[in-house]
Amino acid sequence: MNRLTPVRGRFAPSPTGSLHLGSLLAALGSYLHAKIQGGEWWLRIEDVDRDREVPSAAQSQLDSLRRFGLQWDGEVVRQSARDALYQAALDNLLARDLAFECHCSRNDLAASAGLHHDCLARSKRPQPAFRFRVATGCKVAFHDEILGPQSQQVDREVGDFVLKRADGHWAYQLAVVVDDGAQGITEVVRGADLVDSTARQILLQKALGLPTPRYLHLPLLLDENGRKLSKSLAALPLDAGDALPALRLVWQALGQPAAAVAAAANPKQFLSLALANFEPSRIPTRPSALHNMVFTNPA
Repeated sequence: MNRLTPVRGRFAPSPTGSLHLGSLLAALGSYLHAKIQGGEWWLRIEDVDRDREVPSAAQSQLDSLRRFGLQWDGEVVRQSARDALYQAALDNLLARDLAFECHCSRNDLAASAGLHHDCLARSKRPQPAFRFRVATGCKVAFHDEILGPQSQQVDREVGDFVLKRADGHWAYQLAVVVDDGAQGITEVVRGADLVDSTARQILLQKALGLPTPRYLHLPLLLDENGRKLSKSLAALPLDAGDALPALRLVWQALGQPAAAVAAAANPKQFLSLALANFEPSRIPTRPSALHNMVFTNPA
């Protein structure tokens, strides 16, 4: 990224439930990293998978972010209103034979462990999927500013990946690349569970002539059973009525010293102290085993 380019980060939750401790860590980490550089922090609701959307979840997440003092720049973008942009990107790829119509079912791909290399469908489906054509021997390497050098042999580890599903929903990989490009996102700060998606996104960025942002993948929060918090039954909503305990905990999960924010009496003071003391070099590369039961409303 050109150093003269204004920094623009983003937080992009899916409206599948209330804000939880793991999503708060991603929100705080991305907010602080953008703001200490004098940049902007944008918010995008990733509701491309409308079957999984929980009614009112998006508004609940926005309300929680405000109560935690995390105010975004610009207007909130919703993927559900951006079908035309995604279709234009798909048409671009199809026209250059970088994407193709696929009629394969999961059963068709079972023999290749779900990896798609050639269309094996015996008959056409009423509504096909569309996939990105991954070249044989395709390897993508990139530098993660927390985890260091990363690489993926995309043809062997992923195969031809979906851009639009057979049910008509846009795939995450295409939507996030189009949105980051359209919004001028210069850095992507998110959970380490998405490292595996980065190589595919870089392939799409190059194919669509879009810039590649900087990538920083934050440590995951694990519950007492070692599971990612957002996938756990223990990922209960945060008590945004008492924001400081959760803010202090995710601050420490980001590797930052507790003493630096000890004097904060409210979220505004916390963020002021956090911005004055945040050091990205302290962010750990390993996940933290934490449990968020103490941050829920008492019975």
